[in-house]
Amino acid sequence: MKRRKNISIILVTALLLGSLCGCGSKQGDSPESIAEQYRNKNQKYDLGNTDGIVAETAAESWDADCNSVQSATKNGMEDSLEYPPYIAEDYDTREYDYVGENQFVSVADAPLSTFAADVDTASYSNIRGYIEAGEEVPSGAVRIEEMINYFHYDYGKRPEDGKPFAVTTEYTDCPWNEDTNLLMIGINTEAIDFSNAKPSNLVFLIDTSGSMFDEYKLPLAQKAFDMLAENLGENDRVSIVTYAGTDTVVLQGAAGNETYTITEAVDSLSAYGSTNGGDGIITAYSIAEKYFIEGGNNRVILATDGDLNVGLTNEEDLVNLITDEKESGIYLSVLGFGFDNLKDNKLEALADYGNGNYAFIDSVYEARKVLVDNMGGTLHTVAKDVKLQVEFNPAYVKGYRLIGYENRTLDAADFQDDSVDGGEIGAGHYVTVLYEVVQADSPYEVPSAERRYSDAEEHSAEDTISSEAFADELAAVRIRYKEPGEDTSQLMTEYVKKSSYSEMSGDMSFISAVAVFGMLLKESRYAGTADYDLVLSLAGEDHKDEYRQQFVNMVKDYMKIIHYD
Repeated sequence: MKRRKNISIILVTALLLGSLCGCGSKQGDSPESIAEQYRNKNQKYDLGNTDGIVAETAAESWDADCNSVQSATKNGMEDSLEYPPYIAEDYDTREYDYVGENQFVSVADAPLSTFAADVDTASYSNIRGYIEAGEEVPSGAVRIEEMINYFHYDYGKRPEDGKPFAVTTEYTDCPWNEDTNLLMIGINTEAIDFSNAKPSNLVFLIDTSGSMFDEYKLPLAQKAFDMLAENLGENDRVSIVTYAGTDTVVLQGAAGNETYTITEAVDSLSAYGSTNGGDGIITAYSIAEKYFIEGGNNRVILATDGDLNVGLTNEEDLVNLITDEKESGIYLSVLGFGFDNLKDNKLEALADYGNGNYAFIDSVYEARKVLVDNMGGTLHTVAKDVKLQVEFNPAYVKGYRLIGYENRTLDAADFQDDSVDGGEIGAGHYVTVLYEVVQADSPYEVPSAERRYSDAEEHSAEDTISSEAFADELAAVRIRYKEPGEDTSQLMTEYVKKSSYSEMSGDMSFISAVAVFGMLLKESRYAGTADYDLVLSLAGEDHKDEYRQQFVNMVKDYMKIIHYD
């Protein structure tokens, strides 16, 4: 049975009606007359025989009498309402942006590969939700970099010399294409010591509209925030803002150790009404500014399915709002909820432009991972506007393909432009980048533009190196970042030696497995000889790491869903 179909028909009906109109009751109507009105409505649209009608369309037909139905439900009249006995199985309004796959690029045409760092993990847990529901995964839900970055790796390096992160590289064979190699670039930050952590000023911004009614939305969000509240201290401050048709300030400036007060406020919330997220966001930032902690961690944590249907409703308006507000030094973390109505495109945009991160919460298990186990990475920013630029040496590299990060790519000139936004990295985060590399002597063909002239090779003073070192240099890895609260970026540079080629490490094998799985889900044209057997072979078995073992089990489950032999 699919997860979203396990909800009772009463909950499903309330979700549909509440999310679409979410109004109050009509004055003067008795519960009995309300129930009768709904019976008439049911007969008028023949809702007892809705075969072939998409639930969303049927719900729009009920919109005019939504007030009455909600009032009857609120006053204990559920049994008097004739709920439609059938909800169309294809009710699913999840939204994803279409993003094309990165192609191979000729080094002669474009030696520089530039993109913003990404620590989001929403895609992985969203994919898991589809598989646990017994469904095939749509390609729009797949962002390979988020799948890879869901896991922690043992890169063996720690940040040195006051730098916010360490950089590790690995160069090895490509498991799915014998004519290419793989280059891994790993960035990891130091885990936070919470005994010396900066105090946090947190605003829980919680969507309490009708679309948040089902058990995997508001009730799960409440459990998530309760777990977070149990891990805060007396120097932290917590405020709670909710939004439905209007925004409401539920709690202001409570000390982090007032756990009972915070959890009572969270647990008292209920879902109803339309979704005016724009006003809620404005109010949340206003409250965050009121309790702003200089030198502390000031953050709004948004919990929603992203279904905004009143006020600011489109992605562009929301992005403009968040971009203006982030200049105050308040970051935004976004937690997505729900299997049937997730607006993934809006939520990712909000987190990206709000100097924050985006996670999808599909279970209490995932809530604990994001808000408790990875609390430092989720809430404490180590470096902001992080951008990477990899320059490949044409003497050794004919072409390359960046795996993932399709919606993070930047122009080469953006790398040194501090006004161009990058990604944020938190304490204990891992950012892993994977390139498929075509060496100069490989038979693999990489299309290249014809040219009459070629520019002389130039190197800036900061990249000047000895001819001996340059002779073995495969690529230069440059990273720009800003310290939290600073507006001027700093530069780190690492070099990848051609002679650093090695047999594939255990971490690299697992990273490759996740990448292959993502490519198969996206039906990548570059998957080569990859299949699901290769995924399992690369991933290995019997992992002590529960997250890695879960991945292996998830792949096996998906093989059954698609009847893979």
